[in-house]
Amino acid sequence: MRKMLSVGRKEVRQILRDRRTLVVLLFVPAFFLLVYGYALNWDIRHVALAVEDRDRSSASRSLVAAFVNSGYFDLVADVRSPDQITDLMNHGTARVVLVIPDGLSRDLDAGGTVPVQVLLNGDNANTATTVMGYTLTIIQSESARYRLESGLAQGPVVTAVPRVWYNPQLRSTLFLVPGLIAYIVMITSVLSTSLSIVREKERGTMEQVRMAPLGAASFVLGKTIPYFVISLASAIAILLVAMVLFGLPMRGSWLTLLLTISLYLFGALGLGLLVSSIADTQQVAFQAGVLVSFLPTLMLSGFIFPIASMPAVLQAITYAVPARYFLVALRGIVLKGVGVPVIWPQLLALTAFSGFVLLLASLRLQRQWR
Repeated sequence: MRKMLSVGRKEVRQILRDRRTLVVLLFVPAFFLLVYGYALNWDIRHVALAVEDRDRSSASRSLVAAFVNSGYFDLVADVRSPDQITDLMNHGTARVVLVIPDGLSRDLDAGGTVPVQVLLNGDNANTATTVMGYTLTIIQSESARYRLESGLAQGPVVTAVPRVWYNPQLRSTLFLVPGLIAYIVMITSVLSTSLSIVREKERGTMEQVRMAPLGAASFVLGKTIPYFVISLASAIAILLVAMVLFGLPMRGSWLTLLLTISLYLFGALGLGLLVSSIADTQQVAFQAGVLVSFLPTLMLSGFIFPIASMPAVLQAITYAVPARYFLVALRGIVLKGVGVPVIWPQLLALTAFSGFVLLLASLRLQRQWR
């Protein structure tokens, strides 16, 4: 018993000295619980709703109020023209557009059937399917209310006429494949570079590199470029395979697509180099690389779970996740056929992230260079 307690005390002292192990044992499980507990939410709320009300009557306003008061929809725009609908959909400002026809109130008073068009953004098939269910339920409830108020068994009826944009068949493949591309590229890029500088440290060649007439920035770029070329070729190969096997469309410009992938890759590779500049062993670099690439890309990018349904704190954190911007740009290019004028905010965010992590990696290495 005494020997066992002695070994236990020794191990406790060892753990307290090893701060990395202590963080892994205490912080990571709690962090996973918080992120998964709040991000794993299948309820879709705060769906951006735009309305083109051609009737402008009390009945049409009541129908719009039913959507807003349901708690699932947020009214974001009052549409005045079809061109505005296209602009809202392409920019992702609205996920649903409700087109209320002229004469809604008149036809309801006459006891007729009134079709209401519902335009859905189908780039996220799971979200679109759920939102379509919400929409049909609300319209059916309003239709039942109109019949009850009329006092007729065969009273006025409001029917939904759904139309899905960008993914009419609501194929989940067209939603999942872009997310898988972002996920695979991020994981492979971060892990490939996160081990590169640590490998130099473990082999003892880092001292030779420091003695060479080479600056930290040149060293970082030299480490990045070969992995960039390989990762870019891999990303293009994944896209081509997805087009052949899964029918992924390509409705936009290949040049814009290459620019978007390149910016995303530079950020991923820079993140891997930053991890590599901090870690001392390949094991630590691998674990840290998985932590900073796997969890944010899978959980906080909008790949699987809608960002709008997350708590405000997690929504704020997602702004630091490059995959969030890459997914919006990638789906916009391949599914919607949009160009730089539409996705420039995402490209600017990817550029800022790439520059920041590459600069930070260079500064850390510059400090170690001395």
